[in-house]
Amino acid sequence: MSLYEKIVSGEEKVSLVGLGYVGMPIAVAFARKIKVVGFDLNSAKIDLYKSGIDPTNEVGNEVIANTTVEFTADPTKLREAKFHIVAVPTPVNDDHTPDLTPVEGASRILGQNLTKGSIVVFESTVYPGVTEDICVPILEKESGLKCGVDFKIGYSPERINPGDKVHRLETITKIVSGMDDETLDEVAHVYELVVEAGVYRAESIKVAEAAKVIENSQRDINIAFMNELSIIFNKMGIDTKSVLEAAGTKWNFLKFQPGLVGGHCIGVDPYYLTYKAEELGYHSQIILSGRRINDDMGKYVAENLVKNLIKADIPVKTAKVAILGFTFKENCPDTRNTKIIDIYNELKEYGITAMVTDDDADAAEAKRLYGIEFVPISDIKDCDAVILAVAHDSYKKLSMDDIAGLYKASNPVKVLTDLKGILDKKAYQNAGYLYWRL
Repeated sequence: MSLYEKIVSGEEKVSLVGLGYVGMPIAVAFARKIKVVGFDLNSAKIDLYKSGIDPTNEVGNEVIANTTVEFTADPTKLREAKFHIVAVPTPVNDDHTPDLTPVEGASRILGQNLTKGSIVVFESTVYPGVTEDICVPILEKESGLKCGVDFKIGYSPERINPGDKVHRLETITKIVSGMDDETLDEVAHVYELVVEAGVYRAESIKVAEAAKVIENSQRDINIAFMNELSIIFNKMGIDTKSVLEAAGTKWNFLKFQPGLVGGHCIGVDPYYLTYKAEELGYHSQIILSGRRINDDMGKYVAENLVKNLIKADIPVKTAKVAILGFTFKENCPDTRNTKIIDIYNELKEYGITAMVTDDDADAAEAKRLYGIEFVPISDIKDCDAVILAVAHDSYKKLSMDDIAGLYKASNPVKVLTDLKGILDKKAYQNAGYLYWRL
């Protein structure tokens, strides 16, 4: 009987190592069909899951409360499973080099609890070669087992889009790979249990790793082009959104938008590829150029706000600014690698007092990572400028009166920065606002 058959019959279990925005939805999806152990080092997070609370908002409290996933912070529980999926973050260091600490740590813990006959599948985004050259030696060292003899490995890159209720694990074609044909079959069959869109069998583990890392690099480059266009058109006095709407009427125009590129995927993954390229003696030109543009957009936004304060004859050094939204994307509580912090820090350099509000964000995480304490939007008033930074659904519902209530009544001009262009530009301009957007 194959491992897949044993899993389907309930004789063996699947484990998820890492229960964040990616790992937890995978665990929940599999638990609808098979037995699942969900492991995470963060015992506080595990306690929330056990209490029926979903801190990620990815599947919701009701689903968490009713799932059969066995949530645990005890690594020895991994010994009960034979098919292991590793879904831990792969961030970058301050110098933009890959930080493989989480994936190495997960490999170490898993290796200490690995049993013969297991298959280990990594989902974390990495540069080609990490699975076989870095993770496998750790697994072998910690377990005392031999890869290819006592256990097998595969790679299946995560494609979950946090906050997206349409493109989910079940609806996105899943790339799968294995160290040999037998492993590939097992990995493919296991994922086919939950992925309704089907699987794509990659030629090798390195091919699968490379496919993932270029997906986000491609998006990063396209957004960088839009950001560069925004900078150019701003100098020309042309509205970028209007230009893109006109150009978008052509059937093959790629409809990307300018914006801040943060989070743990698009703003990070390209550095994994360029790092490996540098190791091999090639210095990236297009990818790193795009990264530089996108990394500088927070500063660019702040500079344009300052220019508009000056245009409105509002003293910059004593200005009070409200920032609406702090997460790296809309309708998602995740603040990791948010670029809103760049705007906040740049405004502080000018002596501007900035207040941040975001009911959708993980307030504790923002406090821990950035030292930012959110202010309820109901407490925000007497501002000289407002930055609508994140396109949360809650902000799309704000009326012009709601926006006006945030400002200092004595200011003849209201400076408004609408980063994502979710407000009616003409309506606000006609109402006397100094309106600006990317």
